[in-house]
Amino acid sequence: MITSYERMIAGRYLMPGKGERFIFLVAAISLIAVALGVAALIAVMSVMNGFRAELFDRIQGLNGHAVAQGYGGRLSNWREIVEEARRTPGVTAAIPLVEQPLMATAQSRVEGVLVRGMTIEDIRDTAVIADNVKAGSLDRLKEGAPVAALGVRLAENLGVRVGDRIALISPDGNVTPFGTVPRIVSYEVGAIFEVGVYDYDRAFVLLPLGEAQTLLRLDDDVGMIEITTSNPDKVGEILAPLAAKIGLSALITDWRQLNSALFEALVVEQVVMFWVLSIIILVAVFNILSSLIMLVRAKTRDIAILRTMGASRAALMRIFVTVGTTIGTLGVMLGLVLGFLILAFRQQIVGGVSRLTGTDLWDPSIRYLAELPSKTDPAEVLATVLLTIALSFLATLYPAWKAASTDPVTVLRYE
Repeated sequence: MITSYERMIAGRYLMPGKGERFIFLVAAISLIAVALGVAALIAVMSVMNGFRAELFDRIQGLNGHAVAQGYGGRLSNWREIVEEARRTPGVTAAIPLVEQPLMATAQSRVEGVLVRGMTIEDIRDTAVIADNVKAGSLDRLKEGAPVAALGVRLAENLGVRVGDRIALISPDGNVTPFGTVPRIVSYEVGAIFEVGVYDYDRAFVLLPLGEAQTLLRLDDDVGMIEITTSNPDKVGEILAPLAAKIGLSALITDWRQLNSALFEALVVEQVVMFWVLSIIILVAVFNILSSLIMLVRAKTRDIAILRTMGASRAALMRIFVTVGTTIGTLGVMLGLVLGFLILAFRQQIVGGVSRLTGTDLWDPSIRYLAELPSKTDPAEVLATVLLTIALSFLATLYPAWKAASTDPVTVLRYE
């Protein structure tokens, strides 16, 4: 344990003495470098966590944790499969869907769209849609009524608002002597929603299930069943009994198979970013090492006097370890404050830099999400703090050992 006089001496050495302003400047730079490294690590890791969590929540909010797809794109016995899925332990929801890529036209504009049909109850229970309606109301979607809900980007691209009409073009049309004529069905725009994932917002057209079945000529069939489980990480284990029962009717594919490349890339990028940013902290710790070596050389005479007054080698080591660790700890504290400030104002920072540079740093068409997300993991913050303090402590050992090894006889021989 460090004694009170050792703390007092360490505190004196932290402040610049006569002719030691350069050493103090190096120590201050070390502190700032540690703070910047910690802030960068916390901010980047939180953004990466937020990006993965937000993307996962929004994608799974629309697609569930798994889908049971019918062979040939059709499920005739979907009601039995839905009931069987809902009876399976660990399954929280099973929703019948019709989904088909088509073309949409309005205002002399044409866009590729993804038409999805769901029951009215399921549409209202899908929080990622129901909680993000930007215009109109989902109550306008009714069976037997030609009304659709559109993603906000799709509505912008087609130039339509609530109350306007769009036409959906299906290639499965009527056969005539002149060939197959595509079916064109007109729908009123009843609601406009924003999921927050660019690819969905620019393509989704939501219809009541009966309307979608009529449009695609599926009779009473559906294309797939969306399944949500209580634990997405154990979706394979939970759905194994269901897959064995319906194996001849449908094929179950979970979210890891559907989006494996995307989420694996995010994990790899997160690990790489952690180690790259850890190097910044390591460089800052080397600055602490160099400032302490300079301090030991400047305080050689003081160290010799302390030795003659009875200070032990262990006491001198504790003094210089305290000095270096204090610099690292202050840097960590400043870095924590700076990192959380960056996260709190991250969207404003991105907007400001975009305006200064004249470039869109967060283009939703490239980044998937409409806004820069953030999710701070306390375990990662704690790991960053412990890593930085541990490196700061290790950086003090060599200068402290050099100070403790000082021979007072050699230093004071000619005094």
